[in-house]
Amino acid sequence: QVQLVESGGGVVQPGGSLRLSCTATRITFSRYNMAWYRQAPGKQRELVAHITRNSMTNYSDSVKGRFIISRDDAKNSAYLQMTYLKTEDTAVYFCNADATHWSPHLNYWGQGTQVTVSS
Repeated sequence: QVQLVESGGGVVQPGGSLRLSCTATRITFSRYNMAWYRQAPGKQRELVAHITRNSMTNYSDSVKGRFIISRDDAKNSAYLQMTYLKTEDTAVYFCNADATHWSPHLNYWGQGTQVTVSS
């Protein structure tokens, strides 16, 4: 059974930093594009950052310059380094693995990790 397990969430003050991790099991990780999404209460899930199999990255405008997405294929893991956190970054953060370029059903989600930015 494929699993994506996120960790690293927590409570942090505005201006602080957190590093989220996502570790995948039972997939050929290097074949997957990875992404981080977030969902705040009462809002739709939104894309935060994306990294391709070739480590090309892109970011939503709201986090550009503050967040960095990375991956380590040897560890089957993706990361989201978050700096200069703002209260509006408060959300549940989800990891996504996508290989629908190989097959339409190859898309998986983690269970989410809560990030709360509050003074």
